[in-house]
Amino acid sequence: MDRFLINEVTDPWAHMILTHGASEPVDGAFLTTIADGLAAQGVRVARFEFDYLAQRRTGGSKRPPPKMPVLEQELFQRIAEYGEAAPLFLGGKSMGGRVSSLIADQAHGAGQIAGVVCYGYPFHPSGKPDSLRTAHLKDLSAPMLICHGTRDPLGTAEEVAGYELSRQIEIQWLEDGDHGFKPRKRSGFTLDDHMTRAIEASVQFMKRHGG
Repeated sequence: MDRFLINEVTDPWAHMILTHGASEPVDGAFLTTIADGLAAQGVRVARFEFDYLAQRRTGGSKRPPPKMPVLEQELFQRIAEYGEAAPLFLGGKSMGGRVSSLIADQAHGAGQIAGVVCYGYPFHPSGKPDSLRTAHLKDLSAPMLICHGTRDPLGTAEEVAGYELSRQIEIQWLEDGDHGFKPRKRSGFTLDDHMTRAIEASVQFMKRHGG
């Protein structure tokens, strides 16, 4: 795979650098659906894999992700490689969204990005609701949208309601969705419903913040 997997569009009104969760490749079903949906709405999407996951494609070991500072630096490098494009947004599934949020204020303050979209933020590890990953979200100044299932085991709607989050953070709740947005049949919703809603919310967010 080239450095970026591009969903090309003619005369894009916005750009997104989109990356993955801890173990799902960028050409997996989830990110492909997001990228295709955004491109259909005029957003040029550039997907990339962090080095640790990209190495698996060439027979590398299935090692876990490195520490956050390593991933943050790598994301900054990918922003530089992508080149000047405005407005540019960062997008990420789970871990990718967390990394994007950690560099958001620095990148936004430098005029590199217009905002961040996260698809399923990992508010805490599964089964560890007291190990919060929210400290930097309290005073976030960059615009951020989180599309999130209400029964996500990495932060349910009930849990998130008790967190102190910046007013710059918008949350698009997906009723009965899990970490991959999939609802139960009895909810009356489908995965397609939630993926469509997440894409629509992303487009509206980007239009409000520079699109």
